[in-house]
Amino acid sequence: MTLPLLAYKSLHSRSVTTALTIFSIALSVFLLAGVDRVRQGMQTGFEGTLSHVDLLVGARAGSLPLLLYSVFHIGTGANDISYASYEHFRDHPAVKWTIPFSLGDSYRGYRVVATDDNFYDHYQYRGGQSIRLEQGVRAEGIFDAVLGSDVAKSLGLTMGQKLILTHGIEGSFLEHKENPYTVVGILAPTSTPVDHAIYITLYGEEAMHIGWEHGAPPLEPVPAAQIRKEDLHPTQISAFLLATKSRISTLRLQREIDEYKQEPLTAVIPAVALEDLWSVLNYADVALSLVSAAVLVVGLLAMLTAIYTALNERRHEMAILRSIGLHRRQIFGLFVLESAFVSAAGVILGISALYLVLLAGHGVIEQRFGIPLALVGLSARVEVYIVIIIFAGACLGLLPGIRAYRNALTDGLTSR
Repeated sequence: MTLPLLAYKSLHSRSVTTALTIFSIALSVFLLAGVDRVRQGMQTGFEGTLSHVDLLVGARAGSLPLLLYSVFHIGTGANDISYASYEHFRDHPAVKWTIPFSLGDSYRGYRVVATDDNFYDHYQYRGGQSIRLEQGVRAEGIFDAVLGSDVAKSLGLTMGQKLILTHGIEGSFLEHKENPYTVVGILAPTSTPVDHAIYITLYGEEAMHIGWEHGAPPLEPVPAAQIRKEDLHPTQISAFLLATKSRISTLRLQREIDEYKQEPLTAVIPAVALEDLWSVLNYADVALSLVSAAVLVVGLLAMLTAIYTALNERRHEMAILRSIGLHRRQIFGLFVLESAFVSAAGVILGISALYLVLLAGHGVIEQRFGIPLALVGLSARVEVYIVIIIFAGACLGLLPGIRAYRNALTDGLTSR
């Protein structure tokens, strides 16, 4: 019988103790690797939301809050910017294209985003993929609406349904009942915040708020049949994305926007703002990693305790193995192999459980918290964790192995 098979059978004979030890190590691995997986999944998801965008422009505010609100629909915005300022930079000679966004309303907890055709023509994600319609057409009419894929799936909405939008974000009791919107299109899935919003036109947003100048519903709503697009003129938006004709001009244009005299504006390079986010999250990452490492140490020590305390009970077993020809070096190797097997089994169980949880829960996290969580493979950091854990587990088998190595042949045969 080979030594690895003997180690397996020995562990199997103590199945309850072995299972509990494997579970404790698996829990430690789950926590330790989970912190890294969530961090990298969030980073990949956030970074994949925008592609080929040079600047994000909004009202004067911090770069990170502006990015989170306008792109990821997290939090609330500080102020809107005038449409005249948007037009000024839209027509700037250095600008290739722009995408305006106006937020402020919702539908059953999902954000409503007013935009124009540039969103469908130029918005890209994950290395240059363009958004596309899975059903229907883009919103062109005043009261047309296009659904993100998750909105349609979660709420069971289909083409042609009427939507009564809510004034403000979730929690508001005011509704735009006077002019419901019609679903004319559904976007294909992107696994970005695009999936969790409803898209209307800028003209549609203006029409929706006719008579709402004081924040309350109008006493006499204007019928939809009397509202014409040529009579509607957007006055404010929340923010806009832009791409420059040359990357060289990006920093120059950013400085020009920041120094714009007509209105206080902020121009943000998305990648730089995301670095600020990672620096903030790094503290939580370190803290959780330390806690997970402490749990891992406890799990490994529990394995050492289980093996070492069982050594006295196994003296008779060791003596029999010696009597049938096993050398003391093989007895020593048996304990090291058992520890390595338990550690490896704990790692496999912990990693498998982690990915099962991520697979089942990433959609819920994106839907409930608006945080994109990409399913990514093992990072170099996690691979190092795995090697260290298995190696540390094998090393912990040295202590009981040395003691078993020193036991004499008659030790297990002598009655006490």
